[in-house]
Amino acid sequence: MEQLDQLSQTLALSMGAAWASGINLYATILMIGLMGMTGNIQLPPGLEILTNPMVLFAAGVMYITEFVADKVPGVDTGWDALHTFIRIPAGAMLAAGAIGDVTPALSLAAAIMGGGLAAGTHATKAGSRVLINTSPEPFTNWTASVTEDVAVIAGLWTALHHPTLFLLLLFVFILLMIWLLPKVWRGVKTIFRKLGEWFGGKKAAPATVPTDPVTAPVTESASTEVNSKPDKDGAG
Repeated sequence: MEQLDQLSQTLALSMGAAWASGINLYATILMIGLMGMTGNIQLPPGLEILTNPMVLFAAGVMYITEFVADKVPGVDTGWDALHTFIRIPAGAMLAAGAIGDVTPALSLAAAIMGGGLAAGTHATKAGSRVLINTSPEPFTNWTASVTEDVAVIAGLWTALHHPTLFLLLLFVFILLMIWLLPKVWRGVKTIFRKLGEWFGGKKAAPATVPTDPVTAPVTESASTEVNSKPDKDGAG
């Protein structure tokens, strides 16, 4: 029973760190690092570096920067695009570090699972933000940003104190994410297609002169008759 509890705690910390990294990496580092530094949790050797004051200071500065950028429509999408190359590798590293001193194969497996989970949560967040940015008012962005920060803190707290509950909730979240991502992707494609049409403009169709198949031959015949009629003034 004790081994099962230890396994659930390790798995919850590993996958919880990866899940949270895809949403807000710097809040994740601050949360885990501060709890480890204050002695609230015993971090595995692979994550003890998060308690270093320099790491916490850097994470705090970046968290404040993201806190501001994440609430500006358009800027948040650019920030998410840039962090595609940061959140996913960091999620993989945190997941592997949370496993502890194990075999290289198990560490690699944890990194693969953590990277995939971080990629899924990041894609869900970034895609939903693109859809939210179609709203003309900024309050939706603020609400989404604050909700994400609260979710990261509450989720990590649950993972550290109630690992079994967190793993159940994470399973539900993954099912919801699988159902939601295709819909978000279709919405994002529609928005970018409309933006392309708006900025690029549609090509105008070439102008055509409608012709009546009944009157057209008559007009041509009448024109020929007029041109061939002798000029009376010239003949006189």
